[in-house]
Amino acid sequence: MSQQQSNPVQQPQRKIVDREKTCPLLLRVFVREGGHFRVDDFQVRGKEPQAEYEIHTWRDATLRELSELIRECSPAARARNVHLSFALVYPDQSGFMKMREVGIVWKRTTPDDQKTLDDIHHQTGDYLSVAILRGDGGR
Repeated sequence: MSQQQSNPVQQPQRKIVDREKTCPLLLRVFVREGGHFRVDDFQVRGKEPQAEYEIHTWRDATLRELSELIRECSPAARARNVHLSFALVYPDQSGFMKMREVGIVWKRTTPDDQKTLDDIHHQTGDYLSVAILRGDGGR
């Protein structure tokens, strides 16, 4: 009789950033009510949308942490029944900008809250587009 050893699925370990010793990165965040900016709005460097927040943060910053910073600065994001949709804006191999939705943060806790910049594959120079959306989104 052979014993089978269970091999639990291991979660990839997150890198722990020592925020006292590690220099933060500049994260360019573009916030818009009602929906994300169009990817075309990011095609020309230097002509990005005006609704920009420059956030100094670390690679282990979560979407929840970023949403709290945005809510501090944006009265629209503090309104009742609002959620924030995050999308990563980045250049593809040919240099054209692409946009990929990476998570939604609600006032209540959800699994997307704990996604970090590393988890969403943010690289230096990428942007975040944040849509301030009203309603419960069918929830």
